[in-house]
Amino acid sequence: MASSTLGKVTKALLAPALALGATVGLASAPAHAAVWNSCDQWGNTNLNGYTLYNNIWGSGAGSQCIWANSGTNWGVWADHPNTGGIKSYPNSKKVINKTITSLGSLTSNYNVTVPSSGAYNTSYDIWDTDYDYEIMLWVNYNGAVGPLGTSQGSVTLGGHTWNVYKGNNGANEVFSFLRTSDSTSGTVNILPILKWIKDTKGWMGNETIGDVQFGYEVTSSSGGLDFITNNLTVSSS
Repeated sequence: MASSTLGKVTKALLAPALALGATVGLASAPAHAAVWNSCDQWGNTNLNGYTLYNNIWGSGAGSQCIWANSGTNWGVWADHPNTGGIKSYPNSKKVINKTITSLGSLTSNYNVTVPSSGAYNTSYDIWDTDYDYEIMLWVNYNGAVGPLGTSQGSVTLGGHTWNVYKGNNGANEVFSFLRTSDSTSGTVNILPILKWIKDTKGWMGNETIGDVQFGYEVTSSSGGLDFITNNLTVSSS
């Protein structure tokens, strides 16, 4: 089941200590005219106001390399075995640090190229600053993957129609919104989704939104698959 969030948060916090000499596999980055690339397990960099993170956090992972032309144009080559469990969540992150009620807008544009095989989801991962709440927005998914929690029905918000799931992984609440049809490009108006969770459902209070991450939660990609973020921007006011 997707969104094993405790692992993601814990690994992210441990990354500085573990990064020394931590390299997964012997793969090399694909031949892109990249300004940065890394095959390190916790490889990360800052570009144009975004943090890029290779983030191979799950057990039983294979090789994975991330490359970037900019903070908004980047990709991943991943070769993870055809076994269950999330292996990685390579992503780019934009820090917001505003309460829901103080936000005038929070929007994102995405354009991706994803494989037709493998098991993965392409998703936003949105966190409050205390990591009590995780909001996932799946814009496409493939293979044997699924959200944490139980179905809460469907809702149309932020320019898309989603199937909604609510769960808890033992460390935080997880609200997953799965787009009812796959999309590789579009605009998501994130703020109405946060307000719906807070005001309509009462599932959380006026949280301070810390990170808006966007990336690929990869379960399997045997033989090596490319995940390309042609463009990703996150804007807030």
